[in-house]
Amino acid sequence: MTMTAYTYQAQAMMRDYLLADPLVPYTSVLIGVVLCKMTYDLTRVLSSFYFKGYSSLTKIQRIEWNNRGMSSAHAIFITAISLYLVVTTDLFSDRIKGPITFRSSIISTSALGVSVGYFITDLAMIFWAYPSLGGMEYVLHHTISLVAIAYTMLSGEGQFYTYMILISESTTPEINMRWFLDTAGLKKSSAYLVNGIMIFVVWLVARIFLFLYVFYHIYLHYSQVVQMHLFGYYLVLTVPSVLFVMNAVWFSKILKGVKKTLSKWS
Repeated sequence: MTMTAYTYQAQAMMRDYLLADPLVPYTSVLIGVVLCKMTYDLTRVLSSFYFKGYSSLTKIQRIEWNNRGMSSAHAIFITAISLYLVVTTDLFSDRIKGPITFRSSIISTSALGVSVGYFITDLAMIFWAYPSLGGMEYVLHHTISLVAIAYTMLSGEGQFYTYMILISESTTPEINMRWFLDTAGLKKSSAYLVNGIMIFVVWLVARIFLFLYVFYHIYLHYSQVVQMHLFGYYLVLTVPSVLFVMNAVWFSKILKGVKKTLSKWS
């Protein structure tokens, strides 16, 4: 009976939210798509003006260059919003009574909508230029992320865990910068070395340690997690686990790259 009551409560919260603010999720998704297009074009214009080698790049290299500029902008935006909501505000604070799994706000939902717009745009570009912008691992990563973020945006469930995972996007600008340096012919520069070290440190903190904390938090608040709708419950348990495995595989490659780079410099 208790689980049934919790299920009805979650469904009622979802229905009441959508009826109260029906345009918030969908408008923010549209804004996210438009902002991605604007950022893509802005990257192209600025790069052609300030980077002389941009015009000498191949067509697919220019597409990837602009795409990485777009993904870096999204990563900076969503990381800043995630840290603001998780660390600065009281939205997910223990000082507020009630399950943390059902907390949301207009700001948190709107920001998730912008992120959904980005993942839709980037996933579409990956399929359009496949496999130049990424293979099946990127398709899997983006699909899982898109489903999870869209669900928590529409339902209002599990937004705390979604934003904790989205903090891991802080590694994206460093990864993109490494590609920029390599493409610009600066692979032997000191900036390339520093970038490699930064990737290692940020990835370790944001995609390894942070995920371990998320698992620990889920364990401590499991009684609240089970109150979620069944689909949201399984998302909270499976999405971080799948992404953590992928992060661990990528981290092993990053570690090998750092060792190789340091051995060359020594």
